[in-house]
Amino acid sequence: MLKRLHLTASMLALFCIATFFLSTILVETMGARQSIAQLKHLIVSPGLWVLIPTMVLAGASGMLLSRSRQGRLVGAKKKRMPFISANGLLVLVPCAIALNLWAATGRFDMWFYIVQVIELIAGAVNLTLMGLNVRDGLRLSGRLQRAIPHGR
Repeated sequence: MLKRLHLTASMLALFCIATFFLSTILVETMGARQSIAQLKHLIVSPGLWVLIPTMVLAGASGMLLSRSRQGRLVGAKKKRMPFISANGLLVLVPCAIALNLWAATGRFDMWFYIVQVIELIAGAVNLTLMGLNVRDGLRLSGRLQRAIPHGR
C-alpha cells in the first residue's frame, strides 16, 4: 500500500510540474496576455493545491520506504530530495504566486519575464531531478533493469 501511495504521489507531482512547465512555454509563445494571466491563476489555484500535498506525500512515503533500505540508489534519491523540496518551496512557489499577482494586474514588464525565466529554469531542474528519482525508484522496484552495454 505504501509503495503504491509513493508511486502515485510521485508521478502526480512530476505530472503537475511537467504540465505547469509545458503549458507556460506554450502560452508564453502563442498566447495573449489574458491567456498568460489565466494560466498563472490556474497554476496557483488549483495547481499548487494539488502539487504541494502530492510532494509532501511523495517525500513522506519515500522516507518511510527508505527506512529499511540502503544502497547507492536509495542514497541518491535521498540526496536529491532536499534540493527538490527547497527548490519547490523557496523558488517555484514564490515565483508562481508573484507571476500570478503580476499577471492579474497586467504587469508584464521586465521583472515579470526575469521571474518567469527563473521559474522555468527551476522547473527544469526539478523535472530532471524528479525524473532521476523516478528512474531510480523503478530500478529499486525491479520494474526497470539497468542497461547492459553491448560486447559483454
